[in-house]
Amino acid sequence: MKSSREPIQSILFVCTGNVFRSLAAEHALKAMLGAQSPGIVGSAGIDAKPQSVHSWVRTRLCMKGADPSAHVQRQLTHDIIEAADLVIAMGRNHQEFIRERFGRDVPLFNQACFDRDEPIQDVHEVMPDWEQDLDKARDYVWSVIDRIWDATPLLIARLPLLR
Repeated sequence: MKSSREPIQSILFVCTGNVFRSLAAEHALKAMLGAQSPGIVGSAGIDAKPQSVHSWVRTRLCMKGADPSAHVQRQLTHDIIEAADLVIAMGRNHQEFIRERFGRDVPLFNQACFDRDEPIQDVHEVMPDWEQDLDKARDYVWSVIDRIWDATPLLIARLPLLR
C-alpha cells in the first residue's frame, strides 16, 4: 500500500469467485466515487471459475442502482495485484492466499473501513446448508451487500483517493 500521503489511484477487492463480495465492493465504491472519478476500481477472485452472478446478487446490486450485467469474472494474477495501489481482501483465506502466492500483506475490508479484524464471510461459511433455507440465504447475501454498501463511505473517508 502507498504511504498515507500519496493518493491511491487504484483499488482491487478480492474474494473467492469474484461474483459476490468483491463484486459488491467494486460496484459500491464506483457508485460512490462517481463516473468522473479518475480512480480505477476493480475486483478479482482467488478461484474465479466460470459462473454467472447469482440472481440474488444481481437483484440487490440493481436495487442499489448498480448494473452488474457486464461483469466478467477475473482470476487474481500477479499482474492484477501489481497494478493495484491498494488490495483489499474480503476474507481471511483471501488475505492468506495473497500473502502466500504474491508476498503482499493486505487488509480485510472491515479493517480498511472500521479497523476491525474480521472477515466478511460467504453464505456457505455462515450457512453450510444454505440450500435448505433459500429465503434465509438470500437475506444473508442481501445483508452482506447492504453492509458493504453502507461501509463504503467510511472507506472513502479513510483513504487518500483521487476524487
